[in-house]
Amino acid sequence: MNFSDIHTPVLLERCVELLAPALERPNAVVVDATEGMGGHSEALLERFPDLHLIGLDRDTDALTIAGERLARFGDRVTLVHTVYDDIAAAVASTGRSHVDGILFDLGVSSLQLDEAERGFAYSQDAPLDMRMDQTAGTTAADIIATYSEGALRGIFERYGEEKLAGRYARAILSARAAEPITTSGRLVDILVAATPMAVQRERAGHPAKRVFQALRIEVNDELGALERALPAALGVLSVGGRIVVMAYQSLEDRLVKRLFQTATTSTTPAGLPVELPEHAPRFRLLVKGAVRASDQEMSENPRATPVRLRAAERIREAA
Repeated sequence: MNFSDIHTPVLLERCVELLAPALERPNAVVVDATEGMGGHSEALLERFPDLHLIGLDRDTDALTIAGERLARFGDRVTLVHTVYDDIAAAVASTGRSHVDGILFDLGVSSLQLDEAERGFAYSQDAPLDMRMDQTAGTTAADIIATYSEGALRGIFERYGEEKLAGRYARAILSARAAEPITTSGRLVDILVAATPMAVQRERAGHPAKRVFQALRIEVNDELGALERALPAALGVLSVGGRIVVMAYQSLEDRLVKRLFQTATTSTTPAGLPVELPEHAPRFRLLVKGAVRASDQEMSENPRATPVRLRAAERIREAA
């Protein structure tokens, strides 16, 4: 299989560049917390011959593909079936307490989007599943069938930032009273019918886009997992270790930005003439603001268009 034909890693060279100073150390270890199909991992293993990689993913299909792609690196690779908020336990399972680099490539993967039967894409009719780990958990169809109008409205507003959340929630309850909503095609039809024509003409993007995003986040507890994962990831970074996070929607990016700001800010009480060592920041930012993909990369790989990359380095041990 030619993996480059099915998967183009986003901001690959920038990720390698930012992680390089930490991964050039002897016997360095990196965690790819969102292994996916292994594109970033493959590049890191090629560039740093002594590197050991721990790859995490909740999607068993992704781990199978990554395992095949990375097989040539032998025992330099450890793949773990887990959600990234369990990063500390995954690292400990390899006999280590700290690592030198961590990469998060958040959101839905190319594999999940491209496999119609997974139900992630509103452009393809399929069962309403949306589970990244198909071995466990609640499906999008379960949520559509059981959540109250208020609960549906809440997740559409919170995770999709959808202005028509109430209208869409009412339309779903009305439709499911007549017949169960079990496919993405039927849900799309309901949402389009509930969207005023004036809004359809004015709004950029498909009427179902934000609702599908909200359902995916709810099904996989994406923001909750990320909120738990980032502090855990910072906790296992060694001094001089680096973390790179790529987010594709504003809710994720705000969370990353807020946590990085906290980690890189002194907590010394205002008014003191010196910074107290125990209150000094443990991390420093590696980039100003968020890095975006170049126009060329966006034209060659449209999935890179919304990406926001942030990075930090540990500069002191924890207090």
